[in-house]
Amino acid sequence: MSELFDFGQKILAKQNFSALLGAELTKFEPGEAELTLVIRDELKQQHGFAHGGVISYLADNSLGFVGGSVLTDVVTSEYKINYVRPAIGEKLIARASVLASGKRQAVCQSKIFVIDGNKEQLVAVAQGTLNKVD
Repeated sequence: MSELFDFGQKILAKQNFSALLGAELTKFEPGEAELTLVIRDELKQQHGFAHGGVISYLADNSLGFVGGSVLTDVVTSEYKINYVRPAIGEKLIARASVLASGKRQAVCQSKIFVIDGNKEQLVAVAQGTLNKVD
């Protein structure tokens, strides 16, 4: 485990909402972050798939982690999400990467996948801007 990953684990542990959802940080390197979440019944909407708010949370938080991997301490300035299919399966994985960064801002992307058995499918794509906190 790296110092950055250990730091990321401490940050995630301080996020009460992340703990409530059961999110786990599974990768945290400069320019890359991955969050996972087991889909429980409490996280599903009326049609039986993962609620869009849960997917949006994964997008936002993974963007924050990956932006923070290059700028240290960030907040989300904005993000846009496209849902491409219902998240039906056992687990969600958000994989985020930095598209461009400067001294105060990073533009990042997150792709959210659902795992159903051995099958992995894209369910959403998000792009966001993260700003460094002074």
